[in-house]
Amino acid sequence: MGACEATPDKPAVIELADTGDGVATTSYAQLRERVETYEDALADLGLDVGDRVVLESDTSASAIALYLACCLLGLPFVPVSPETPTKRLLSIIDSARPALYLQTERGGRDGIPPEVGTARFGPDGLTVGRAPQPRIRHRREVVPTDPAYIIFTSGTTGRPKGVVMSHRANTAFFRAVLGLGLIAPDDRVATTSPLQFDFSLLDIGMALGAGATVVAVPRDRLRWPRRFLGFLRDAGATHVHGVPSIWRPVLRTEPDALAELGLRGVLFCGEEFPLAELRRFQALSPSTRIINCYGATESMACSFTDVPNPLPEDLERLSIGFAHPGAELMLADERGRPVTRPGVVGEMYLRGPSLFSGYWNDPDATRAALVPDPLNPASGQIVFRTGDLAHQGPDGAMYFRSRADSQVQIRGNRVELAEVRRRLMDFPGIADAVAMVVPGSGADPVLCAFAVMERGIPEPGRRELRAHCAEALPDYMVPQELQVLEELPVTENGKVDRAVLAARLTTPPSFRGR
Repeated sequence: MGACEATPDKPAVIELADTGDGVATTSYAQLRERVETYEDALADLGLDVGDRVVLESDTSASAIALYLACCLLGLPFVPVSPETPTKRLLSIIDSARPALYLQTERGGRDGIPPEVGTARFGPDGLTVGRAPQPRIRHRREVVPTDPAYIIFTSGTTGRPKGVVMSHRANTAFFRAVLGLGLIAPDDRVATTSPLQFDFSLLDIGMALGAGATVVAVPRDRLRWPRRFLGFLRDAGATHVHGVPSIWRPVLRTEPDALAELGLRGVLFCGEEFPLAELRRFQALSPSTRIINCYGATESMACSFTDVPNPLPEDLERLSIGFAHPGAELMLADERGRPVTRPGVVGEMYLRGPSLFSGYWNDPDATRAALVPDPLNPASGQIVFRTGDLAHQGPDGAMYFRSRADSQVQIRGNRVELAEVRRRLMDFPGIADAVAMVVPGSGADPVLCAFAVMERGIPEPGRRELRAHCAEALPDYMVPQELQVLEELPVTENGKVDRAVLAARLTTPPSFRGR
């Protein structure tokens, strides 16, 4: 944080005031002082380089300072949200086997396993509840290849999967991204993702690395568009980073307030931004630069591509462009052979210095994702097999298509769920949609779809939607169950919550059109 020396009195973090009204500011000098306080307190606990520390918190100046203190001491940071269910938290603790669990002074989590030390943190420092178990220190120096943090994501086994990111990978990534000039020192970057989502770490690193200001948006403000925009205005936010779904209620209920905000930039990631909503956003805030950020937790992010302004009327799919400087994307077919012809779909492979180290305590999954370079397997170079499908445009830019694992079998036919979704999105007035399969009463799964209409557009009949799909899709790709919702449920990370959607279908589904 060069700004600590260059501009010590400049705001580093702006967050909601303790009174719940207005904002509180932490300067760069104050942030550094808090980092040093936490560093001293953690060092006194006798933890060794590599010992994991679970941090349960929303994004705040104190949480950021604690993260930085952990990095300085070589203690891998494992962030979790206060909204995380206790059963999931205990599963993460069982997997990561941390030495210490930290929560805020106001945190109310109990039942942490007795072998794990506990403490609370706030602006004045740490208060230890239960000291970590005594240990013999084996390490003296923190090295760049040591783990910096572990992000636990949803795993295919039903247990959280830990993505391990090293200091070297983290540093390489931020050096590359800062070179893009997306953030200027006078910017105030609003972060809307929970701390356990690596997107929040991207926001923090981009802002502090550029000498700008992090604006920590309270999670509950996102549920109320007027309060969300009011907080952005009070904090003087110039940029907002988040998943596309944070803008849907704003566009529906507070379009004038959004237009008056005058944002310089919006960066989105995690899911596709529906084109109808993007056009609406551009019409309300034409001077805002909108960046399509593509990437996975395993590389934090991969590409940052400007959205055309205005969007061409005939545009069907946004480009994710090219990998950021210092990294490279390539396409390969099912046998690992390069795919170079425009329009031909292949799986994306990413090479570069900012790749994750592996999945925590899961060597089989690590070997499946970090593979020998298909172009030169004898070199020993490892690349990341993303599991994402894409095609190249005539200029070589990438266009994301879907996840490789989103292909399902229905009545013996291979179905690409993204194609079903895209057909629904072609229906006039549909703002967003999702396609998924659920177990049926027979041997085959049942194809279901959920749609959300644009504001003020009446809900169409389900038979009308099915007929629209049938015009372009074979019978087995026409959803058997179709529901129109006011909004799609989202997880704490802002992605579509498919479990909630599946729960709406309490009986083996069959089409109940009208």
